[in-house]
Amino acid sequence: MADILANLQQFFEMVRYPAGSALCLIGAILCVIGTIGVMRFPDFYTRMHAASITDTSGATVILIGMALIAPDWLVVVKLAVIFWLLFLTSPAASHAVASAAHTAGLQPLIGRIGQKRDDDEDAA
Repeated sequence: MADILANLQQFFEMVRYPAGSALCLIGAILCVIGTIGVMRFPDFYTRMHAASITDTSGATVILIGMALIAPDWLVVVKLAVIFWLLFLTSPAASHAVASAAHTAGLQPLIGRIGQKRDDDEDAA
């Protein structure tokens, strides 16, 4: 039994740095995809959705990768606290901003992009 645990610990030490690096890279790619979504989507609400979903998931994957690379448990606990705060505040902040935009009267785009609305045609 002790041999199995020793082998498992050696395997974990061998795999944790490449796995942590890969997770950090995947999280960075998710954040870049979110940035592209913010630039490409047509209205405020879809841009807010792209930013909130991909940045929360990207940051989570990056934090997990950093926890695998961390040298000791104190760093892992700090990363877990950062994750907890990010997980609670990011969706709440996105919801508050979208709610404020809706209260201010910002309407979402409905229909196909580039298609004229009926009220736009009536005004012309």
